[in-house]
This record gives sequence, C-alpha cells and structure tokens, in this order.
Amino acid sequence: MEKFRRTLSGFSRAVVTSSLLLIVACSSNTSPQLPPATVHASLTENIDNYVYLIGPGDELSVFVWGNPEISGSFTVRPDGMISTSLVDDLEASGKTSTELAREFEAQLSEYIRDPIVSIIVNDFVGPFGEQVRVIGEASEPKAISYTENMTILDVMVQVGGLTEYADGNDVSLIRVIDGQYKKFNVKMDDLLKFGTIEENVDVLPGDIIIIPEAWF
Repeated sequence: MEKFRRTLSGFSRAVVTSSLLLIVACSSNTSPQLPPATVHASLTENIDNYVYLIGPGDELSVFVWGNPEISGSFTVRPDGMISTSLVDDLEASGKTSTELAREFEAQLSEYIRDPIVSIIVNDFVGPFGEQVRVIGEASEPKAISYTENMTILDVMVQVGGLTEYADGNDVSLIRVIDGQYKKFNVKMDDLLKFGTIEENVDVLPGDIIIIPEAWF
C-alpha cells in the first residue's frame, strides 16, 4: 500500500509539473508586436495611395453619358467578369473604377461615337486578396472589405467582438511581407477590456486575424 501511495504521489507531481509547463508554454508568445495605429507613418509604404480594386460581388453603377438606355446597375460575377447591354464579358475584378470605365469606353466606341463612361461602386466586396479575414472565436467570423487606415479595433466592431471562449491576448495577425507570411501578436483583451490603445494596430489588405479558444 505504501508503495502504491508513493507511486500515486509521484504521478500527481508529474501531472502538476506537466500542467505548469503547459501553462507557461501557452502563455509565452514569441511573435513580434506590430506598431500601434497611432503611427500610421510606419506602415505608409504599404498603404500610401491606396485605391480600391473591384472584386466579385461588387455592385457597379455604369453611366454612359447621353445614353441612359445602356446605363444601369450591374453585379460583378463570381468569375470577375461583368456584362452590360453592349459589352459582354469584360474583366472587372482587380481593376479600379477608372480603369474599368476606360475599358468600357474602348468597347463602346464600336457602337457610340466618343463615349464617356463613369463607374461608381455601390456595394463593396473587393477581391479576396484585398479582404481582411477574421477566423476563430469572433462573434461573427467573416471576411471584411479593407478600408483605408483601418485598425484592428475597426475590424472587431464589424465582427461583433470576441466570444466568451476567446483567448483575447493570444490573437495572431498574419501578414504577407516580402512574399512571406509573418505572424504578429495582438493583446485584444487588453485593448477591449482595459483600453490599452497601443494594441490598436493597423490592418492592411490581405491580413488574416486568428482568435484562438482559451484553454480554460
């Protein structure tokens, strides 16, 4: 019996030790932190002169001046193409509204003399590469269209914040830098619960935000 007690005691100590090591490992985060959103200048080389690019699902208003019969609202198809009365299967995805308008004019010049086209994006979706994706323990995980000078707090507002099961201080922001994926740590709990504004980092097109579940 005494031998059994010693064995059980040793097993208990091993379990406690393993648990402590696991806690320490989970609490340690070697991912670098991004600069806060208050210093946009540190990231301006990536977002200077940002121009929205059209993507599948976008709603476009196409105005052909002097020709209301061929103007109207059109949706960019999942394949990135758009079709109107006189223009069939024109590639729209990945272009600015100005670039697309010039291509419309080139196509319409076969039917109309000196056409003038204006295009307005009414419902923004954007190409996948321009979207910010939020996965994991967000109230509403989803992809969000990037907006200039967007911060991670803006993103959290759109996804409804964290769930009660989220490990908010172990949030990862994945970003492509020089063709490679880089991971950065964001302490979201500190930002949302304690107002630690230094954690309100900039978000860029294509970022992925991963919110893990807490261990306990």
